[in-house]
Amino acid sequence: MGRGSGIVLIGVLCCVASVPIVGAEESVQALTNQAMEECQKGRRAKDAESRGVHFDRGRTLAEKAVELNSQSADAQFSLFCNIGERMRANGEVFFSVFDYGRMMDALDQTLVLNPNHLDALSSKGTILIEVPEFLGGDDAKGEVMLRKVIKEEPTSINARMVVARQCAERGEHQEAYELSKQALDLAKQQQRDDLLPEAEKTFSEIKTKLMAH
Repeated sequence: MGRGSGIVLIGVLCCVASVPIVGAEESVQALTNQAMEECQKGRRAKDAESRGVHFDRGRTLAEKAVELNSQSADAQFSLFCNIGERMRANGEVFFSVFDYGRMMDALDQTLVLNPNHLDALSSKGTILIEVPEFLGGDDAKGEVMLRKVIKEEPTSINARMVVARQCAERGEHQEAYELSKQALDLAKQQQRDDLLPEAEKTFSEIKTKLMAH
């Protein structure tokens, strides 16, 4: 075989190898999209049983996506989303240490792969604020992440609510009021029934504190 034939053969092998990779990437994206759809459906479901079904189905899809490509930030986040929401649906009581570790690993991997993944930043920031310091919580670091999300994502609801509560705790009532009002307005505009009750509660509590000062 001459030198030219060898180059042709290498080219053919590269083309053959690239076909399943492209197909796999398309499958990863499709699985990830389906997993996130299940997570969103679960958040909006009215009863606990339906929520659980959606989150379990979403987790299965996300795990398949991660298995196909562990370097996909979106696939990792879809896994975090479904495990985390499943735990929240259970009242964060009935879960295994393995599930919690799997959830946090997926979230951390998301940010390693894409440090500017806004949904992951919002989730990580919220966890850092809500988790006690002896369990790894860090209010200051969490708030920095959430303020970055607020700056770069005008429609973010959760980040605004969490930072609003932080401001209220520090006595920064005017900023707390503005952020909580924005969060409530966005929840209404986006018809986020899953976030609206919390947004209404946060705004009401902060408005009461502002009026008292």
